[in-house]
Amino acid sequence: MLTKYIDSIKRSNVSDKVIEEQLKKIHIVINCRSFIKKKYTGIGRYSYHLVKSLSEIDKKNNYSLYAKKGIFNITKGVPHFRSKNFLPKIDRLKRGIDKSFGKIDIYHSPSPDTINVNNGAKVIVTVHDLIFKAFPQGHTQKTIDETERQMESIGNKASRIICCSQNTVNDLKKYFHVKEDKISLVYQGVDNSVFYRIGEEEAKLATKVIRSSGIKEPYILSVGTIEPRKNLENVLHAFDKLRTRGHFKGKLVVIGMKGWMSDSIEGLIRKLELKQHVVFLGYLSDQELRFFYNKAQAFVFPSYYEGFGFPIVEAFSCGTPVVTSNVSSCPEVAKDAALITDPYDPEDIALALARIVNDSELRDELVEKGFQRAQDFCFHKTAQKTLDVYRDVYQQNGC
Repeated sequence: MLTKYIDSIKRSNVSDKVIEEQLKKIHIVINCRSFIKKKYTGIGRYSYHLVKSLSEIDKKNNYSLYAKKGIFNITKGVPHFRSKNFLPKIDRLKRGIDKSFGKIDIYHSPSPDTINVNNGAKVIVTVHDLIFKAFPQGHTQKTIDETERQMESIGNKASRIICCSQNTVNDLKKYFHVKEDKISLVYQGVDNSVFYRIGEEEAKLATKVIRSSGIKEPYILSVGTIEPRKNLENVLHAFDKLRTRGHFKGKLVVIGMKGWMSDSIEGLIRKLELKQHVVFLGYLSDQELRFFYNKAQAFVFPSYYEGFGFPIVEAFSCGTPVVTSNVSSCPEVAKDAALITDPYDPEDIALALARIVNDSELRDELVEKGFQRAQDFCFHKTAQKTLDVYRDVYQQNGC
């Protein structure tokens, strides 16, 4: 079989060098630190599903799934993937990439990290956002300085930088003057086994789960880590306007872990007298999150800055009408499938929410547009385009 394949290539006048490149297996090391914990959010979801989808489409190349883990740590671990060419490599002594492997072809860090690779491997780094530049008020000066050094190192050492949106591509060129030919745009996907429109039987279970949290329909949903960038303060102001004007009588449900600088939220809720009208649920399982998306009257996500904006596509996939912001990657991802608002203007957010909750035709139109838009974001596409980057970098650098 292999002989026939080689003969067919030779008959097509392909050079011996190209044949050798097509037949050789590439050894790719992927850093899996972002999903070795049981609970992970945006970057962890991206990294896990990238590896999972790569394992489903690439049976040829060899992958090492690298993670540092202490000798006595039993709470972390790399998930098992069925493909025989995907093998975990646990670095219990924290020796680093160079000492953990012999020669490798490509090292991929699915998120910005300090790059300590000096064994000849070509380095690929995924940059999800440049929040510390575009929205510095959401970070401490220490974090800004550390990330600045990290990004400068990546700019110097990486053979290719993968960006998850055109907005991030633009920011990378703007703030770090990275050349176009060093950047690849690869959109992220959504896990369709988790985020989908539920049927009648599952809807009954969803209602039970939601009511067990003390919540009745209708409700408006907000999802994301509670930190300044996510703009929960203006969501609360908008929700207060919506409620006091009599446009909506249900609750605002907030799902997400507390981040830094989230203490002011409690004070604002007291000031607006919203304690009985806002419910914080913290981190939920994938099933619970799917249920809350599906049953929400509207999903509100007026973030000040997003590298990609997973929750927008998750809501689309679950058939939830979306209100999002007109800045960073949000309008790029949403296009005309959501109502686009000024994140700095609570009145604008409130008016968009009022349109959705009071206009069933608009709501149905947004649901269908959102569902169609979600089809553009598939992790198999993400994996295939990432694999194309691996091959391109491998061949360009004469490996």
